[in-house]
Amino acid sequence: MSSISALNSLLGSSSSSNSAINLSQILEAALGASSEGIDVNSAVSAALSAAEQPETQWESQYSTLQNQVSALNAIQSDANTLDTDMQSLNNLMGPLSATTVASSNSSIVTGTAVSGTASGNHVVEVSSLATTASWASDTIATASTPLAAGSFTITGANGTVTTISTGSGSSTLNDVASTINGDNLGVTATVVTDATGARLAIVSNTSGSAANFSVSAPTGGSLSFSQTATGANASLTVDGLQISSASNDVTGVVPGLTLNLQSASLNTPVSLSISPDTSQASTAINQFVTDYNTLINAVNAQFADSGSGEGVLATDPTVRNLQSELLQVLDYTYVPSYGTTGVPNLSSLGITVNKDGTLNVDAATLSNALNNNFSDVQTFFQGTALNGFANELDQQLTNFTSPADGAFTVDLQSMSTQESTLQTDVTNFQTNVIAPLQTQLQSEYSQAEIALQQLPTQMKEIDEELGMNNSSNG
Repeated sequence: MSSISALNSLLGSSSSSNSAINLSQILEAALGASSEGIDVNSAVSAALSAAEQPETQWESQYSTLQNQVSALNAIQSDANTLDTDMQSLNNLMGPLSATTVASSNSSIVTGTAVSGTASGNHVVEVSSLATTASWASDTIATASTPLAAGSFTITGANGTVTTISTGSGSSTLNDVASTINGDNLGVTATVVTDATGARLAIVSNTSGSAANFSVSAPTGGSLSFSQTATGANASLTVDGLQISSASNDVTGVVPGLTLNLQSASLNTPVSLSISPDTSQASTAINQFVTDYNTLINAVNAQFADSGSGEGVLATDPTVRNLQSELLQVLDYTYVPSYGTTGVPNLSSLGITVNKDGTLNVDAATLSNALNNNFSDVQTFFQGTALNGFANELDQQLTNFTSPADGAFTVDLQSMSTQESTLQTDVTNFQTNVIAPLQTQLQSEYSQAEIALQQLPTQMKEIDEELGMNNSSNG
């Protein structure tokens, strides 16, 4: 039965009898409720929830934008990593220019070469090693035995004379060593202790004849010195050229090559072979393939339906363009201006393209190209003027990764602007619509609640008055 029907029934029954009219029953029938009052907070909350539907949509859009920003930042990071690989492969001092040096007798001489050092063979013969000058004191009981007052002098290679005092402030060998080392004389002093006692050893910090120094006889002291070694230059020949070197690490004879002398062996020629470091080159090329696959997989994932729909960037033109550029660059072919090349494309390096756009490396083919055709491998990546495949892919990626005006930068700025706009819309909506509405509803429902709270008293008074009237009329 509806509230109106219940009210009519109640009024009808009341009018046909002499009983008093009960307004509480009438109100209950009209309102369809058995208790008075309104839950103001629940009523206001329900009304606001309905009013906030536009804001809910904005918040959903904002969440989507945040997910897009996160996904695009991840792809940008992968693109930067791949771009770094290409810049390295296109660097004249990078892994494709790295060299290795092999020695026919590493106990006599070894070598190292900087990137870009010309390949070739060199013959080295070491007559003598460079030595350092050294002096030693006579032996006394211990390192802490008190020394008599006196002094001695150290004359450096540059002629500078330094007087070292003993007995006052430097009363032991340990004290004297500390004094010498603190004066920056180009020598190092140590205390050597063995079964015979303790001695002060003074050794030049550098080798070669130019680093020779001398220690004078004592003046009234308890120490005397003798020379234990004379500084001498290394003597060697490189490709028949006589060389004298103050150091056993010889540079400047062959550009980019450092000879590391290990021992002297007269009439024992040693062959040093400088060649490209194929190991470094292979590692760099495989790293390029790995990082390319990481990037193309991340891009492909945005357009593949994994069961829950495409990625959040499926409609983003920047990501679509990146996918297209990555696939197109794989068709790069190097054509020499004259002659031929054994490495015109990626497949000649053993790098093939899978159906999903990822790359696969055949290790044997790559190794063969590096070991037998290294210059063509280098030319494929670097071109004749750093304009080969590495530069091609680098330029394509830079169009996306440039912090100034790259496609990623522009795209992320646009997303940031949209986020800011949505945040402003939400803030304005809360301030200009929801907050005033909440105040209005709170006031209206509160007034209604007060009125309802007063109804029982008012109805009781009316019931009593109506009852009295019916009684007097009867």
